Amino acid sequence: MPGQRLTTVVFDLGGVLIDWDPRYLYRQLFTDQAEMEDFLARICTQDWHHAHDLGEDITESCRRLARRHPGYRDMIMAWAERCEEMAAGQFDEAVGVLREVKAAGLRCLALSNMEPATFATRRARFAFMDWFDGFVISGIEGVAKPDPRIFQILLRRYRLEPAATVFIDDSPGNVEAARGLGMIAVRYTSAGQLRSELRSPGLAVLGFP
Repeated sequence: MPGQRLTTVVFDLGGVLIDWDPRYLYRQLFTDQAEMEDFLARICTQDWHHAHDLGEDITESCRRLARRHPGYRDMIMAWAERCEEMAAGQFDEAVGVLREVKAAGLRCLALSNMEPATFATRRARFAFMDWFDGFVISGIEGVAKPDPRIFQILLRRYRLEPAATVFIDDSPGNVEAARGLGMIAVRYTSAGQLRSELRSPGLAVLGFP
């Protein structure tokens, strides 16, 4: 944005910096891929998981679901008992972009849909978490993206000027929600695409190499 000095870059975690997918766990538990996909589409669904992002206890949630689907009890309980196996690791190239943005002198924040206990585990697991100047985590706040309220928490808590803040997320709905509040939102598809957008004349993040 011409004339606007950008001060802050806000990163999503899962899908941008952390390679998260339930299939990393469930491919170990299902021999039939079609059955696995049916399980994820019909039983451990994204709508069901969304309650965890809002702070619901995962173990109790899995127990309730297992009572409804006793034939899949072990598979369902694995979501709570082996959830960290859903995170294969970090996206090294994207973490490299975070490193460059931080080195350029911009404030770096994280805004993520994540359970409180999972956030604590991943904050200890991934060294790049120490590079952030602050976090807004849905399970702690009790509200999740794309609800505008979580973006308002971010803006208010860190006293951000929306037009001076870049938000990066892989979900189109989350990107649109951020834009609706006046933030500069970039949909993440790859580290190369992100680096190119941050260098573009339209953004020209100050000091970014």
